[in-house]
Amino acid sequence: MAAARKRILKEYTECSNDTPPGMKINFDEQNMTEWEILMDGPEQSVYSGGHFKLRLTFPNEYPFKPPVVSFKTKIYHPNISNDDKGSMCLGMLRPDAWKPPNKVISVLHLVRTLLIEPNVDDAIEASIAGEFKDNKKGFEKTAKEWVKQYAK
Repeated sequence: MAAARKRILKEYTECSNDTPPGMKINFDEQNMTEWEILMDGPEQSVYSGGHFKLRLTFPNEYPFKPPVVSFKTKIYHPNISNDDKGSMCLGMLRPDAWKPPNKVISVLHLVRTLLIEPNVDDAIEASIAGEFKDNKKGFEKTAKEWVKQYAK
């Protein structure tokens, strides 16, 4: 765990120096394996104007196992589970795709990009992905309503 803590501290420093736009990381040295991330919805997305809370949790085996990203703020998105877990379907975070050289800063940039352009081919919420493909205006309307309701 000592090597993981050293790596997490190094990655926090990197993230602090290059935080993606609209993100703030709350870091507690007493509990470095769990980061709270506050993220503004990207301007060029239907989530613009929303404020989202995410949790990034590092396993004891980090960096050999991937961190887990979850949305604590409810969001209408095909790649984020519509339950109280807010699990995120992100290709690079799958155990078979994660590589130890991968960095948290890349994960944060990818989360932001996914809000701008959902990946409907890798959806965790199939019905929302279907709506995104077949009725984009309906998807955007519902997503914006959820932003107003949950992401104030």
